[in-house]
Amino acid sequence: MKKTKIAFNTFGCKLNFSETSSISKKFNKDKYQIVNFNEKADIYIIHSCSVTANAERKCRFAIHQANKKNPEAKIALMGCYAELHHDDLLKIQGVDIVLGNVEKYNIVDYIEKNKILKTIPDVNKTESFHPAYSLGDRTRSFFKVQDGCDNFCTYCIIPYARGRSRSNTIDETIKTAKEIAATEIKEIILTGVNIGDFGRKNGESFLGLIKELDKIKGIDRIRISSIEPDLLSDEIIEFVAKSKKILNHFHIPLQSGSDKILKQMHRKYDTEFFSGRIKKIKSLMPEACIAIDLITGFPGESDEDFQQTYNFLNNLELSYLHVFTYSDRPGTVAAKIKDKVNSKIKKFRSKELHILSDNKKKEFYKQNIGNKSKVLFESGNIDGYMHGFTENYIKVKTKYNPDLVNKIIDVELKDIDKEGIFVFNK
Repeated sequence: MKKTKIAFNTFGCKLNFSETSSISKKFNKDKYQIVNFNEKADIYIIHSCSVTANAERKCRFAIHQANKKNPEAKIALMGCYAELHHDDLLKIQGVDIVLGNVEKYNIVDYIEKNKILKTIPDVNKTESFHPAYSLGDRTRSFFKVQDGCDNFCTYCIIPYARGRSRSNTIDETIKTAKEIAATEIKEIILTGVNIGDFGRKNGESFLGLIKELDKIKGIDRIRISSIEPDLLSDEIIEFVAKSKKILNHFHIPLQSGSDKILKQMHRKYDTEFFSGRIKKIKSLMPEACIAIDLITGFPGESDEDFQQTYNFLNNLELSYLHVFTYSDRPGTVAAKIKDKVNSKIKKFRSKELHILSDNKKKEFYKQNIGNKSKVLFESGNIDGYMHGFTENYIKVKTKYNPDLVNKIIDVELKDIDKEGIFVFNK
């Protein structure tokens, strides 16, 4: 029997990638063959993102690509953009199925029965949690442990797209983690919308989860993805410092270094509190990698606010920044604020912060020269080299050797090449 060719394209966060991987496994291998999205397929599935206007543009372009590859193909959209703009997306030529974040787990049924979802279920009323993990790379897996958010920051559309915060119990989460441990995966990256909120509604906690994950045999490394500063407790930091599995790598959303802007964003901390989190980490783990998220050009951000942000960041012991330029998300509180920042000013501020980030990263790498680290090498072969990451997320490359794939190797960090990557000469 000829198999139906199906292609996936995922946009946005690590959470989306973990979910795509789990959803793809729902398609019977005897009936379906998964192919690259650039190939001609019978079905194209686009896992959409709505965190920025640019993310939505990329999703629409993917629809255009699919239509061009095979005008007769069935096109299905799922995820956050699909959740928020169901009716508009159904009007696009070639789009057959649009599923939000509740119904996307039933996508096989919609495709095989040619069903059309006429009304999107209210994601804010759902209490169901679907665990997920990626297996595309046999080295690392994005492991979804939490979904949704109750914070409703004024700039963010995600709580409206993914619903309220929810998670499995620790026991159920550990069962899923043991499935990953039974594979060749060496490292898991804990993902979610607001992972620090794990277990709150079950009377449990994120600290309780990582303590149990730390005990699992078969998983060598555990990396924590983005965690809110107000939920990154002293106890979590202290446990990570003691753990041999949980890596000294923190990704903490700041969003602004101006207390005025943080308040307008409806963030739950100020710069003094945030600075205290950084100092706590560095006091216990001096070599820890600390990355932050930052939004520039938020409505009402004055030159003084930007300078406060720049100075605050410049004086913090950070490793690098993820800089996002603010864009209105219809339906959010911030979208209604009239005091918009000029696009040229936003572009200038973004450039300044990217330069600062580059300088921070170079300094962080220099500080690690001479250190002995453990690198988990991945399978990619780029111009004869393979790459991997240390515990504290420093990138290392070495001449491609298939025997090193998915191996954790002791490396002394000595030489940095012109691309800013450490070179390991075995």
